[in-house]
Amino acid sequence: MQEKRDPGSFETLTSIMSTLRQPDGCPWDREQTAASLKPYVIEEAYEVIEAVDSGDPEKLCEELGDLLLQVVFQAQIAAERQEFDIKDVIRGISDKLVHRHPHVFGNVRIKTAAEVTHRWEALKREEKGKETSVLDGVPRNMPALACSQALQERAARVGFDWPDVGGVMEKVVEETRELKEAAAPERRAEEFGDLLFALVNLARHLGIDAEDALRRTGQRFSARFGYLEGTCRERGVPIDSLSLEEMDGLWEEAKSKGVGDREGESRGGQT
Repeated sequence: MQEKRDPGSFETLTSIMSTLRQPDGCPWDREQTAASLKPYVIEEAYEVIEAVDSGDPEKLCEELGDLLLQVVFQAQIAAERQEFDIKDVIRGISDKLVHRHPHVFGNVRIKTAAEVTHRWEALKREEKGKETSVLDGVPRNMPALACSQALQERAARVGFDWPDVGGVMEKVVEETRELKEAAAPERRAEEFGDLLFALVNLARHLGIDAEDALRRTGQRFSARFGYLEGTCRERGVPIDSLSLEEMDGLWEEAKSKGVGDREGESRGGQT
């Protein structure tokens, strides 16, 4: 008699993954490699973010499960190659959490979140060796805004930062001026990058996640442009026949109705 599995057990999940990878398992799952799964890891991580933004607990629960599957999948492939297994993954992060929280699991006294961050970086350097850069560990294939913000945050942890937001704003003005003055295409691209980097720094000082802020702006743009398209369809008018002034008028109408705004997403307008 086959033993009944607990579907909520982590062991059940790893057992299912192992079965799928067996010779008589799923052909698709058996063909996958650590490299072939990279797009799915990225996709699932973004779907978790989208679920968080939606405020839907059921959706978040589902997407966290999909992301967890990618962790278990990667660990199963590594286990088959006799590199490491899921227990090594869990052991590694458990040891890291305990070591980097001596104020919780040890006798170190720390009172503020800033002290925790400073101590965290010191412990990381201790673990990885003195020759390690504070910028190590920031994935360079992250989205550019998120990568820039992460680099700046790492540098700020060791004191390389503007003392206040005023200096950052002045830097934005300076980079804007340099972009205006740039003539050669290569120079313009360089100065544009500098300006973006300065704006990301400004976002960080203002407590804004630059990647999330731009993503939300894109979502608002899509919703409001969708309002324009929907209105044109209702009126039987091709959108490209409108003048810029007419488009601006519909755009302002969409804004006034809250189209694309988080608090106005359910209000009027075609999206």
